[in-house]
Amino acid sequence: MHRVRFNGMNLRDRVALNIQDLRRARGLSQEELAHRADVSRGHMGKVENAKFAASLDLLERIAKALNVDPVELFVKR
Repeated sequence: MHRVRFNGMNLRDRVALNIQDLRRARGLSQEELAHRADVSRGHMGKVENAKFAASLDLLERIAKALNVDPVELFVKR
C-alpha cells in the first residue's frame, strides 16, 4: 500500500503526532484517552504510533475526547 506524503510527512504520521501532542498537552495518559474515546489502549497506541489507519469515526471520537475540532488532528506540523 502506498502512503501519500504532504511536505515530507504522510497524513497518518501527522495525525498520530497531533494526537500525541494534544493528549500530552491535556495531561492525559494514553489509557485515559483510549477510555474516553471508547477504544482499547493497545489500539490507541497503534493509532498514536501510525501503525494503524484510524477510521473517520474513531478520529471523531478521539477529537471529542480531546475536546478539539477534528480538523485539529490534521493540522500541518
